[in-house]
Amino acid sequence: MNTQKIDAEGMATADSQLAHSEMGIATFAGGCFWCTEADFDKVPGVLSTTSGYIRGAIINPTYEQVSSGKTGHIEAVQIRFDPAKTNFSKLLVAYWPTIDPLTSNRQFCDGGLQYRSAIFYHDSDQKKKAEASKAALVASGRFSEPIVTEIWPATAFYQAEEYHQDYYTKNPMRYAFYRSSCARDVRLEEVWGGK
Repeated sequence: MNTQKIDAEGMATADSQLAHSEMGIATFAGGCFWCTEADFDKVPGVLSTTSGYIRGAIINPTYEQVSSGKTGHIEAVQIRFDPAKTNFSKLLVAYWPTIDPLTSNRQFCDGGLQYRSAIFYHDSDQKKKAEASKAALVASGRFSEPIVTEIWPATAFYQAEEYHQDYYTKNPMRYAFYRSSCARDVRLEEVWGGK
């Protein structure tokens, strides 16, 4: 969770002075939420990122429960953004090159249903944009394999434990080791070729 831009009440700091209700919301799954959060925190206009769990069968799951693969939850990141500085379409453009859209039920070294890639829409406009974005990628002919990233309605989102929030800033060496040993960036280069 990028806590430096959002205060405890969920209000934007002096950076933008947006009320929580005026912020846009988007939710993406791209494997380990540490990496997805780190990638989206770099996107201009993103006000906050929160690692958590979505689409599962139990309320307020723990990391251990989700990691078992038995709850149906997916690791995801919920994003609050300033609509004057970015929009859902731009977030989609930022999202695709951070994932491997060709591999089912895993991302990089992490396997299991909880690591699949997915876009969760919060309204019909986001649904249309997500579907159009995926369709454009398919039509581009860039990939010979099918794109398996799912597009689903957003369901209850449960914030992950505090130690997962902003993991990449709290534990930079461990995060760098994890990202490198998972060969995330190597695979992204193979899939996207530098975009």
